Amino acid sequence: MASHNPAEGRLAHMVYFTLHDKSPAAVEQMLAACRQYLTGHAGTEYFAVGTRVADLQRPVNQQDYEVGLHVVFTDRQAHDRYQTDPRHLQFIAENKANWERVRVFDSYVGDEA
Repeated sequence: MASHNPAEGRLAHMVYFTLHDKSPAAVEQMLAACRQYLTGHAGTEYFAVGTRVADLQRPVNQQDYEVGLHVVFTDRQAHDRYQTDPRHLQFIAENKANWERVRVFDSYVGDEA
């Protein structure tokens, strides 16, 4: 396993949104908002957003969310800038009314071995 200094390593930011309005239109609006406001930030190495795979229902699969956001930043500093960027803040302001629950999982990720 490759070792790395977390302060200098990539940071994976995974966010899972449970929506009040779970209709297909509301889910699509959330996906579109993620694409509009959360792409193209400095220091982003990877961006993806999508919906839960409904037919994967093993005991370990979480079923209580509609949209998953996956962003990998070059480092902690890029992540921290993203958090205070006006586009990110506008995304929150325009969409939080439909969030029943938001779970954020941040982890340092090293290079593949």
